[in-house]
Amino acid sequence: MSYAGYRGGSRPRRPGVVARVTDFGARPGSSDDSAAAFNRAVEYAGTRGGGTVVVPPGVYRLDSPVWIHWSGVVLKGSGRERTILHFTRPIEESYRPNLQSTGNSRWSWTGGQIWVIAPERKARSEAEDFASTEGWLLGETLADVGSASRGQQTLVVSSTEHLAAGDIVVLETDNPADAGVLRHLAGDVPGTREYDWPVKAPQLTTGSGGQYVQYAKLQWPVRIAEVLGDRLVRLAQPLRYDLRPSWPSRLREIGPTVHDVGVESLTIRNELRPMTAHNKHPGSNGLCFQAVHDCWADDVRVENCDLGFGFTTTKAVTLANVVVGGRSAHHSFACRMQSHDNLVDGFEIEPFSVPLPTGALHHGLNLEGLSAGNVWRRGQMAEGTFDTHRAMPFENARTDITLVNNGRVGGSAASGPLFGARIAHWNIRITSGSPYAIHLADVAPRSITVGLQGLTWDASGLPRDFQGDLENGTFLLGQRPAIPDLYAAQRQLRRDGA
Repeated sequence: MSYAGYRGGSRPRRPGVVARVTDFGARPGSSDDSAAAFNRAVEYAGTRGGGTVVVPPGVYRLDSPVWIHWSGVVLKGSGRERTILHFTRPIEESYRPNLQSTGNSRWSWTGGQIWVIAPERKARSEAEDFASTEGWLLGETLADVGSASRGQQTLVVSSTEHLAAGDIVVLETDNPADAGVLRHLAGDVPGTREYDWPVKAPQLTTGSGGQYVQYAKLQWPVRIAEVLGDRLVRLAQPLRYDLRPSWPSRLREIGPTVHDVGVESLTIRNELRPMTAHNKHPGSNGLCFQAVHDCWADDVRVENCDLGFGFTTTKAVTLANVVVGGRSAHHSFACRMQSHDNLVDGFEIEPFSVPLPTGALHHGLNLEGLSAGNVWRRGQMAEGTFDTHRAMPFENARTDITLVNNGRVGGSAASGPLFGARIAHWNIRITSGSPYAIHLADVAPRSITVGLQGLTWDASGLPRDFQGDLENGTFLLGQRPAIPDLYAAQRQLRRDGA
């Protein structure tokens, strides 16, 4: 897990100041809409190669989203208690509706009042009425990839002609008709052979049974560390899964994207409106990263939200010192649609100032849709649970967290298993006594629960997808582990060259 976060766990690069939103017409304390001024300032910085856009102290009224379409732009306030962006309307009203055929609103789980997304990705979604994939707009195939084992960093490729050190590419692997890739991602435990993959996987591929239209192809963005002659490349991090002859794999251009964008030291405050029934939310959201890599947020608070912080097909994004507060939320944090290697470091979900209404749900820390390598650490949760939202996230960690554990797991039953292999819940302190969705022994294949404290019983309370031996482990139940933070320990091992 040590590679999670911006550029594998590096500190973000903060560019010099190039603009202030007040120079473009934004007025703190005014009843006038400042959204256009914010967007002009961001565009000014973006079209000049990037830079920091300063938001001086005060409360700013914004009637529509702030779009960050350019790499290298940092939107920086003066502290989350001093710079407040007050959004008066949800995305459904200020941008456009986004309804599924069921009548559910997609703004319940994606989209942001500050939205980091390439303009090409936004335009494609609009052209398709948001009915198709939300992920990468992949480009040409750069090379075919030979067989390799999980943990390798050197790959045999058909050619290195179009590859260069430092490039971000997407390793794409086809899932065959026998669901071999999916069984592998679930740890190849005995129950994966009896699970009804052929029914579920094609349904998800067409999008008729859920949101996960990329389920037939595993897509993992990764940086090329070194080109070693005509046929070999070394990756910047180890493979998370095998590459086998019967699973064709290739390296592809990542396509239009945005990177090195930061949002810092401000509060996103939505107008206080009553929370709707489950999945009917109009998009009183916070900060969304979509189809981007190597970005960050630091010292950001989101209030009165449906979705607080969203990863939708992202790679290597770091959230640090972030807070969700105000009235009840649907998703405080969402990590979905093959979002990989993101880090949430130092976070809080405050007690809701207005509790959940009847017919609404709060999830908490969401993982879904074949997302892998994501880490939540050093957290305080007065609301929510460890929400695993089906479509089989795998190899993720939640570590050094205290929570009440009062949320609920979600996800359509048609969207595949709750858990893939290698989920780690490490040094988790539960104040309500409930192990729901956190004690993994009866549900998650090849996973571990280490140092769960405060439990009054030991069942997950979740349906089991795979029968038979799950080949997982429970350690130090009721005890604080000597190593309190799995991520920090693995980072230290990596620094030590172990």
